[in-house]
Amino acid sequence: MENQHIIVRVATPDDIHYSKTITDEMESSAKARGTGIAKRSPAYVELKMQEGKAVIAVTDKGEWVGFCYIEAWGHEKFVANSGLIVNPAFRGHGVAKSIKKKIFELSRQKYPDSKIFGLTTGLAVMKINSELGYEPVTYSELTDDEEFWKGCRSCVNFDILTAKNRKNCLCTAMLYDPAEKLKEAEEKAMAAKAEAAAAEAEMEKMKMSVAANGRIHHERRRRRFKGNIKLYERWLRFKRFVLLNSKKEGGAAGAKKKFLFFF
Repeated sequence: MENQHIIVRVATPDDIHYSKTITDEMESSAKARGTGIAKRSPAYVELKMQEGKAVIAVTDKGEWVGFCYIEAWGHEKFVANSGLIVNPAFRGHGVAKSIKKKIFELSRQKYPDSKIFGLTTGLAVMKINSELGYEPVTYSELTDDEEFWKGCRSCVNFDILTAKNRKNCLCTAMLYDPAEKLKEAEEKAMAAKAEAAAAEAEMEKMKMSVAANGRIHHERRRRRFKGNIKLYERWLRFKRFVLLNSKKEGGAAGAKKKFLFFF
């Protein structure tokens, strides 16, 4: 892949000649991992390309690099980004992350109100999903669309899924809920507004504290940890250090000395 520029874009009907290569690699990869994925035919992949519901990665020389597609379930209440696959020759270079980001953006564009979910056994995919805003959930929070679960029949672990009454399997379920994310954003905005109002009130208070002779009386303020995670973490580490070492240096007397030094 030296000196080759990789392009990640929405697939089009002009890309259908890659379909057989893509499905062959999907099947080969599933066998190598020992954990299957829903088997798809070249015709199915071609349909996704024609519908504009797939993302493909290719080099500027036309070599296939990676692929992923969108599936809608439960009357479009749920959307899955499925069939993520990367050409073995291009793995380990961030291609999967770029494809996942692009297919996520496409899903949000086409299905803005749908919950986006995924099932995976790959730690790398879980990390990418987490960065995009997905959260681990139980299987009960996924779609109950029978057609989706039928797609698991080609997986080598399907017997485990059925034995667990579709409540668990080797795959980890992850979900992005746009309604929940909107709620979180609104709460964050309200908190920021309240903090700004408090800061403004504090400024007004400081202005009022200016004495007649022009001197400003500064009030002593307590150290605030809220909103300063690094300071809070530093404090916890220091406290832990003091408590664990106080026994070696005179018990409470040693600890007291260290605390005085810190402040």
